[in-house]
Amino acid sequence: MRMDHQLAERWIAPKSHILDLGCGNGELLAHLQQNLGVTGYGIEIDEEKINEAIGKGLSIVEQDLNDGLGRFADDSFDTVVMARALQAVIAPDILLLDMLRVAREAIITFPNFAHWQNRLHLGLKGLMPVSEALPYEWYNTPNIHLCTFKDFEQLCSERDIDIISRFAVSDSDKGHSPLMTTLIKQAPNLLADVAIYRVTKHR
Repeated sequence: MRMDHQLAERWIAPKSHILDLGCGNGELLAHLQQNLGVTGYGIEIDEEKINEAIGKGLSIVEQDLNDGLGRFADDSFDTVVMARALQAVIAPDILLLDMLRVAREAIITFPNFAHWQNRLHLGLKGLMPVSEALPYEWYNTPNIHLCTFKDFEQLCSERDIDIISRFAVSDSDKGHSPLMTTLIKQAPNLLADVAIYRVTKHR
C-alpha cells in the first residue's frame, strides 16, 4: 500500500461505513474491508479499474466525481476518503463540502505542488515538473487544480472546515528516515510531496 493509504487507515474506525472517491482498482477499500471490517462503496470512472475492483468483491459505483454526490443522503457514511483525486476535479471546493455533507469526516490526500523539487524544476528548467507524486506531462495530466498545504488550509478556513489531523509525507524518501521525517514536520509545504488531511465540517 502507498504510504498515504497506510496513514489514512489510522483514522478509519473498525466496522465503519465509508465511501472511497476515485477508488481506482479498489486497493485501499479492499484492504480496509479485510483488516477493519468496514462496509461501503467505491466511486470510479475508469472501466478497467472498476472491473478489477469488482473482481475483489467490492461494491463500485461508476460515476464521474464532477457530478457530485447527490445520489447519497446527508450523513450516509462515517468517513469519505479521496486519495490523490481532489486536484483532478473541476470544483474541488464544492466537492469537499459535499463530502462533508454525506459523512461526518473526510480524509483527503493530494500532491503538494510547493515541494522543493517542483520549485527547483520550475526555477531552473522553466518546465512543469514530473515526479513520483506528479507522474504526468503537462499535456496529458488529469490534474487541473494543483495546490499546496497552505492553499488547502486557506480553503478550509474560508469554508468553515475544521482540520482534525494532518500528515506530511514524501514519496521520494523511500527509507522514511527519522531525520527526513523530522524535517518534513517542521517544513511540510517545502519538503513533503504528499499532503494527508482529516477534516470535518464546523458544527
